Amino acid sequence: MIRVENLTKRFGGVVAANNISFEVKKGEVLGIIGPNGSGKTTVVNLITGFIKPDSGKVFFAGKDITSKPPHEIANLGVVRTFQNVRPFYNLPAYKNLIIPLYSPRAKSFEEFKHGDRDHIALDLLEEVGFERDSPIPYKPASALPHGYIKRLELARALALKPEVLICDELFSGLSQAEIASLLPILEKLNENGLTLIMVEHRLKELFELADKVVVLEYGEKIAEGKPEEIVEDEKVKEAFLGAEVI
Repeated sequence: MIRVENLTKRFGGVVAANNISFEVKKGEVLGIIGPNGSGKTTVVNLITGFIKPDSGKVFFAGKDITSKPPHEIANLGVVRTFQNVRPFYNLPAYKNLIIPLYSPRAKSFEEFKHGDRDHIALDLLEEVGFERDSPIPYKPASALPHGYIKRLELARALALKPEVLICDELFSGLSQAEIASLLPILEKLNENGLTLIMVEHRLKELFELADKVVVLEYGEKIAEGKPEEIVEDEKVKEAFLGAEVI
């Protein structure tokens, strides 16, 4: 589904990504982990077209998307969330989904036969854990607690009808209870056919979800494998300062 081949990106004298390759098959959950500054977000930006590589290629469903701009990549079905969430704070939560619901891919929602974007927006918020019959979907985003802001970001991405969803630090700033309530939502999305790429620092929770994990350090891929293999990898343990990986 997504294939990354020999991606390299430099910022001045800093090599943020060095000859990185991996593949995510349809229906898989891939985790990307590494210490701060390891190149995780750079790789996400390269896949989604926000920055261009100095060398290497990105393929989606067999097609080269390396040179495409972000909006074209999103319209093909590769969608991301952002670590620094910036909703329209003055709008009600459900109204934050209206703009992405004007994308070409969103027209495949069943409700589009009736032109009811508000109904689709409320359905999507309910799917990510908003209580539909409560006042919360109708509150301005500025009034939402952080946990709901993260869910809103997830719903905005789902409004684009992705085939591949890349989540950049979705769990950051959330409590254990909030993450525990998000995990079954992500599992259900994956069971329904959504391919997931999860960039995370919360390793214990990520490893519950991931089929495969890629580990980066200083822009290099140092390991790739199943979560149980990554936990025992000596290079990975060293990258995480000799501590237990989870």
